[in-house]
Amino acid sequence: MNKIEHIGIAVADLQSAEQLYTRLLGTGPYKRETVESQGVITSFFKVGETKIELLEATGPESPIAKFLEKKGEGIHHVAYDVTDIGEAMARMQAEGFTLINQVPTPGADNKLVCFLHPKTTGGVLIELCQERKE
Repeated sequence: MNKIEHIGIAVADLQSAEQLYTRLLGTGPYKRETVESQGVITSFFKVGETKIELLEATGPESPIAKFLEKKGEGIHHVAYDVTDIGEAMARMQAEGFTLINQVPTPGADNKLVCFLHPKTTGGVLIELCQERKE
């Protein structure tokens, strides 16, 4: 793993959260994007070398909607940048971590992503992400 790529924060109302984080960080979001495969609308803020990703559910079946129902707003996941997502996934499995998805999927901000189950990572949802090579 190269670095923390971003921290994902589940929010109930993206517009209100964007206003809050704009005030908090002193800068506005640089990108808003819908990720149909994940059932979310994302909004990204840049903080130094790290990003903050706000996540709003697009519907009641979205993983974010379920997270909000169970735990409320707050940190949803920590994402790590990897050079080769396939290699990183194989290493994680070999180390005994459970992959939520067996194949990398398209994520926000031009990334391929894979999530590790929090039951095997000390209660934290971990996202591996690699810049998509087009």
